[in-house]
Amino acid sequence: MTPHIEAKKGEIAKIVIMPGDPLRAKMIAETYLENAKLVTSVRGILGFTGTYKGKEITVMASGMGCASMGIYSYELYHDYEVDVIIRIGSVGAYTKDLNLYDVVLSEKTYSDSTFAKVQDGTMEDTLYPNQELNEKIKKTASKIGIPITTGTIYCSDVFYSDIVDYKKMFQNYHCIGVEMESFALFHNANHLNKKAACILTVSNNFETKEETTSEERQKAFFTMIELALETAFYL
Repeated sequence: MTPHIEAKKGEIAKIVIMPGDPLRAKMIAETYLENAKLVTSVRGILGFTGTYKGKEITVMASGMGCASMGIYSYELYHDYEVDVIIRIGSVGAYTKDLNLYDVVLSEKTYSDSTFAKVQDGTMEDTLYPNQELNEKIKKTASKIGIPITTGTIYCSDVFYSDIVDYKKMFQNYHCIGVEMESFALFHNANHLNKKAACILTVSNNFETKEETTSEERQKAFFTMIELALETAFYL
């Protein structure tokens, strides 16, 4: 047990699929996992372990933002000896080339967050997922017929910002969209010599002003969820 995860040692799988929303974690476990067992619920952050096509997998929420992702991913890697975390979540698109519900794989994450600096002195503002894991995700997507877009993602510490200009993020840093957790996840994985990846679904588009409802997102995210689970199965 850790201060934030009540699961016993051995109750969390080596591979974790990590949405932000606890209720989405519950939905994934109930829909896709066999013999799913609730292994942690501290602070309402739900985690379930079961099997997908016979492969043991844990689905656990991260909460929102680098601070929350930083806590849970660190404890999973460090205390529960998790090898792989695949984040699944939503992304706000910065380009009209991305449509609602498109699946995006982060090739790298740019951030102005101080998370990595404060954690261990890392000064880089761009961090990378595990390249081997990303290649497996791309091969799996091709195998099961899911088109994906790869690119740089902006990871923000602030949801309601008065100064971030998405056009400049796209032009200056080539960020094709924004989310809030991947920078902390990638840093913890790199810091602890583990593996991480980030698969996202477009939930809104800053350029075209298109948006989805929470109900629509719930249904559309099944494609991304299945890609993550199928990738996990082949690891």
